[in-house]
Amino acid sequence: MTANWIRLTMLFVLFLLPACDGNSSNNSTTQASFQMGGGIQGKELSLTATVSTLAGAATGADGVGSAARFVTPAGITTDGTYLFITDKDNTIRKVTIATGVVTTLVGTPGVYGSADGTAAAASFNDPKGIVVVGTNLYVVDSQNGTIRKIESATGAVTTLAGNPRLHGGSIDGIGSSATFNHPTEITTDGSNLFVGDNQGGKIRKVVIATGEVTTLVTTSFYEGGITAVGTTLYVADAPSIRKVDISTGTVSSLSIDTRMGPDIPQIVNPAGMVSDGANIYFADSYEHTIRKVVLASGVVSTLAGSAGATSAADGTGATATFQNPTHITSDGVNLFVIDDRSIRKVVIASGVVTTLAGSTSATDDGTGVAARFRVPNDVATDGENLFVTDSGTIRKVVIATGAVTTLAGTRGVYGSQDGTGAAASFGSPENITTDGKSLFISDNNKCTIRRIEITTGVVSTLAGRADVRGSADGTGATASFSGPSGITTDGINLFICDSGNNTIRKIDIATGVVSTLAGSAGVNGSADGTGVTASFSSPRGITTDGKNVFVADYGNKTIRKIVIATGVVTTLAGSARVYGSTDGIGPAARFRSPIGITTDGSYLYLTDLTSIRKIEIATGLVATVAGSAGYGSVDGTSTTARFYAPCGITTDGKNLFVAGSTVIRRIQ
Repeated sequence: MTANWIRLTMLFVLFLLPACDGNSSNNSTTQASFQMGGGIQGKELSLTATVSTLAGAATGADGVGSAARFVTPAGITTDGTYLFITDKDNTIRKVTIATGVVTTLVGTPGVYGSADGTAAAASFNDPKGIVVVGTNLYVVDSQNGTIRKIESATGAVTTLAGNPRLHGGSIDGIGSSATFNHPTEITTDGSNLFVGDNQGGKIRKVVIATGEVTTLVTTSFYEGGITAVGTTLYVADAPSIRKVDISTGTVSSLSIDTRMGPDIPQIVNPAGMVSDGANIYFADSYEHTIRKVVLASGVVSTLAGSAGATSAADGTGATATFQNPTHITSDGVNLFVIDDRSIRKVVIASGVVTTLAGSTSATDDGTGVAARFRVPNDVATDGENLFVTDSGTIRKVVIATGAVTTLAGTRGVYGSQDGTGAAASFGSPENITTDGKSLFISDNNKCTIRRIEITTGVVSTLAGRADVRGSADGTGATASFSGPSGITTDGINLFICDSGNNTIRKIDIATGVVSTLAGSAGVNGSADGTGVTASFSSPRGITTDGKNVFVADYGNKTIRKIVIATGVVTTLAGSARVYGSTDGIGPAARFRSPIGITTDGSYLYLTDLTSIRKIEIATGLVATVAGSAGYGSVDGTSTTARFYAPCGITTDGKNLFVAGSTVIRRIQ
């Protein structure tokens, strides 16, 4: 019996089953609901476009010590009395070092913008690096492409350099005539700011007194943490540290003693850095340690943490552990480290580590807003539960209650280990689908497809081999992938967006046999056609109705349709590489960032940067369901709701569920 005949038989049987909720559809014709494409299909959704938050929190919470909450702290600095921290909810938080009291200095939680003003009247869009100069703070406002100035005493915010209407460039100039391309890191020599303009591949110099921006050096390396010592910048470039002469822009490598040994460990991934003039202290995020480099000798030692140990235990030296240390600052006596969603304190002289503020929970399981997600990327459902990929873990959300638990993996532990529950590890679980019995996950940077039995939590590898990148068809570990992302299933096969190869792959679940359905490995394009004659550009999202596969072709800004039986590829909506948010029919419609996609069988629903879009499959008619052109994390109805880069989307046959930022949203 052929696979196609099996599929048709299964669909026929499913359509004969009674509807899951016993209700009739909106056209008064009884339709059966069934598991397909990682969600529940068979009934056309009837939505009021009311958006609410089911689980997780889009904003932090002020408080004392562990009662305070951060969303995703990204930058940290200190004036000796206070810590100042940039948080992903678009606020700048202040922590009193002596007491651990956390307050919000400027910005309004969950509100995105570029407005200057005082305290809550000011707005930001993804603030990252931050530094103190005198009584002022300077913040890299990454998505706005600006450098903001904050008077720490009053909370008055102004824009020193860059232009939010022109972000994405790298033009030198004064004040708003200069542009930045998603800058992230910042340091100072007291008179100038030095900014890692990461997507621009440059280190920029900003004169504090005038706002004049010049390019110090165009880099050929990845700029991580950055710190200034005298006339030299030190820039993290995993697995080394680079030196940049401020006066000439000359780049060289810091001479580091990399001999292996208990006291001289090898640098793996230097992230945030700070210096006292004689030493550099940095967070080694891959090894989960805090390390020290003596500038005179290049000798590296571990001040706190134990390489490979991932938890958040306070202690001394190697008895302390860190989850995901990233950025770091110092008051000269202590180091203060962003460790996932907590702020840890390390006494330099003794290596004693304590937790100053925020949560050190390994899971942050809970119910509704009490639960915490780190980076929820995709979501699938069996009709009763949601299953979410979340930064090294797979989380389960009970739809009826919003209760969140961790099904597999451990936050902060990255790997490719098969096992049960917390004993299993993932590299970068990107996307997820389900046939109702098992979950299937694309482990993006490990280049594998993983399987989890829902009832037991047992994790196994279905196809691909960890860390082996390629495009080979084959069975199980003999097949290879390159950055697999979107994944869906018709119950018999998996269909995968093999983004790095620009292909759509198919896996027979029963045998693990991998084949290429459409696209040609290494060919980036937008051509319609059959099988290998069609081309894609970084396909990211995928769903199926059992007969066709629908692909969010991210690089092309289009939605593609593939007939499973023949491999014929056509473009359903959007126009290749034409950016926009216009509703319309077929090629007249425009998309900005199509990533997640699901279907009820009649319509496609997809996430598109700041909105949720709907496409009628029969006609290609595109409409906006919820959200608008503005960023935010605001619940509401239709265009009053706001989204910030939503990723995954699924349906239980009645509602849409959207994963993104730090929350799971429901659209009724």
